[in-house]
Amino acid sequence: MNESATRIDAIGESLYRISTMVPPDVVPGGFTFNQYLLVDDAPLLFHTGLRGQFDSVSKAVASVLPIERLRYISFCHVEADECGALNEFLDAAPRSEPLCSQVAAMTSIADLADRPPRVLADGESLTLGRHVVEWVDAPHVPHGWENGFLFEKTTRTLFCGDLFTQGGDEHEPLDDDILEASERMRAGMDYFAHGGNTRRVLERLASLEPRTLACMHGSAYQGDGGALLLALADKLGA
Repeated sequence: MNESATRIDAIGESLYRISTMVPPDVVPGGFTFNQYLLVDDAPLLFHTGLRGQFDSVSKAVASVLPIERLRYISFCHVEADECGALNEFLDAAPRSEPLCSQVAAMTSIADLADRPPRVLADGESLTLGRHVVEWVDAPHVPHGWENGFLFEKTTRTLFCGDLFTQGGDEHEPLDDDILEASERMRAGMDYFAHGGNTRRVLERLASLEPRTLACMHGSAYQGDGGALLLALADKLGA
């Protein structure tokens, strides 16, 4: 990846969005891959990016804090863009641990990762310092048996992975129209499993009343995240 295509922006209290833009000549229509850095006593990186993005993403992290300070490397489910550079980050940050769901640990991460994961059960919380994150199991929403989300309780940030995936390579760090943009993406490539628990999961996420939706592809969102999640459920016909 071209390092110049990676940018980092502060989007909240101790929260940074790292975004690598991939042009249309590489991915039709263009695309973005986002990671989120939460700075605290035990800093957390959510998503790693592809292995080929490690140099540019790690340099973005290092512009905020020494990379060896990272304590947790987390992600929603096992895909190359979510955790492809996991072992590279574990090597660069010797005290860091993968942070994932019970199913992810059982099926993949306990074997794939160079260090044992810190496993979070559904509803379990972890204190990072001033911030507290809670794991929410979300199998097959939008996809992946092991899928889940982290919710940061202090700032009410939902690290929502592939929910609200937006196509294109030019996105502001924050946007208030991510639902329609993601629906345009889904019209061309439906990435939802449409499992029977989709509405229940989205209603549970909405009940957390998130104020920031930290999306993996495209812009993040700040506002009434709960209302947007319920609107997504309606769009899905869930």
